[in-house]
Amino acid sequence: MNEKELEVLQILEGDARISIETIADMVELTEEEVQNIIKSLEEREIILNYQTVINWDKAPIDDGVAAMIDVKVAPKRDVGFDSLAERIYRFPEVKAVYLMSGAYDLSVQIEGKSMKEVAFFVSNKLSTLDSVLSTTTHFLLKKYKHDGIIFESDKKDKRIVVSP
Repeated sequence: MNEKELEVLQILEGDARISIETIADMVELTEEEVQNIIKSLEEREIILNYQTVINWDKAPIDDGVAAMIDVKVAPKRDVGFDSLAERIYRFPEVKAVYLMSGAYDLSVQIEGKSMKEVAFFVSNKLSTLDSVLSTTTHFLLKKYKHDGIIFESDKKDKRIVVSP
């Protein structure tokens, strides 16, 4: 990967809606060169998707329940954690799976319509998989920051009040 590709990636990571024209100006390339770089990054599966971060607390719908589940597993010979992680990420409720260091091996992020639905997933789908030794479920109560975006900016005036 060359330096210009890396610059384009960093710009897109910060704002995927930025125009090709603006990126070209920022990296000192032509628009056509930037388009070719982005196309190449997509074809090489370096850029996988473009996503929008939404503050669902401000939208007039119930967005359900999110949970993070710590999973302790017994890795299988020759495949380690990979085969179990693949089985887990194929469930439609699962939004992310990470291999972790520390007390637990996998961190699984899921979304459901209710706490009961999340509990059903953990008890009937996740904990019944071979190699899963234990789980600990943490329910998301409030998002403060996600993917570098702060959800509630503190707009209070922090200046000291001076009175005569």
